[in-house]
Amino acid sequence: MNGHHLLLGFAGPELSSEEAKLFKKLQPAGYILFTRNIVSAAQTRALTDSLRALHYYEPIIAIDQEGGRVTRTKDIAPALPSANELAAHHNMGTSANAGVLTADLLRLLGFNLNFGPVLDLDHHPDKQNALRGRCWGRDPQRVIDHAGIWNRWMRKRSILTCGKHFPACGRALSDPHHDLPVSKATKNELLAEDVIPYTALMPELDSIMLAHVLYPALDPELPASLSPRVVREFLRGQLGFDKHLVLTDDLDMGAIADRFPDNTDVTAALEAGNDLAMICHKIERVEDAAQRISKLPPHVLQDSEKRLEKFLKRIPGPLLWSQEKWDKTCAEIDVLRQEVPILEDSAAIATSPVADY
Repeated sequence: MNGHHLLLGFAGPELSSEEAKLFKKLQPAGYILFTRNIVSAAQTRALTDSLRALHYYEPIIAIDQEGGRVTRTKDIAPALPSANELAAHHNMGTSANAGVLTADLLRLLGFNLNFGPVLDLDHHPDKQNALRGRCWGRDPQRVIDHAGIWNRWMRKRSILTCGKHFPACGRALSDPHHDLPVSKATKNELLAEDVIPYTALMPELDSIMLAHVLYPALDPELPASLSPRVVREFLRGQLGFDKHLVLTDDLDMGAIADRFPDNTDVTAALEAGNDLAMICHKIERVEDAAQRISKLPPHVLQDSEKRLEKFLKRIPGPLLWSQEKWDKTCAEIDVLRQEVPILEDSAAIATSPVADY
């Protein structure tokens, strides 16, 4: 079986013996942790250490830590301001410091990859498309400025980053956690606006996450995350992201799971040009997914293997655990949080699962 092209979630704050046995056998590229996995700082660090101990290489240990309502550590540490709050604050130094503190907190917990920055333009700020409060703005330059410096300082503090959700989840009119959004945007429209932050920040992004959005003008049949026209031709071929690690968003989201109930989404993702397929919740399907990957023709994964090997070699090790450093970082986050005005958006709360994972 080939688990090397999978990035996996798991059930709780400790690995079960069954999970540990499965992961040791499959040797996935890495893992993603959610709020359900995080009880305390010391427990989380012990958990990430136990994941590393299953591997003969440094695995990806990832998290969605954007700030605001998408803060997986909200039960054990203060939450940093959201992207829209930082951008509205109009202080580049504050956005940079938010990147520093995000990285320091995550490395203490044993993480090495953060699924951010969100590079989606906020086309529909009033729609329930899972992005309310998570975007840096509608103007590409504003996104480049603030997301760019936040990204830059995370990387300077040794956390790898991931721009998301290519080509433009901000054009979605519905929430991909529930269904598959459809956008009428053409490639020229995307190039004129949405893709600009990706191309501008290309040298400073470690990876790219694909959107579960259907763009009929690009591919009338497959969502961007599973489309060779979007991944191989547009992202890699036309835009030149041929050296970056590229991965799907969670394949257990309603946009995909309801249409691909038999694990064909995993092989479709890799055939489209993704390097990693992400399964965050339905771990019972992982073993079958790995078997299906093993049956793919070798040429499908040839370039992907090289990109993945290169990425894994760049993964930094964790910081030494220090309660004193943890407390200091949390105190600094509190100070920054008080400097940035809170933008209330009660309508965005509890409408999307993204904040509750």
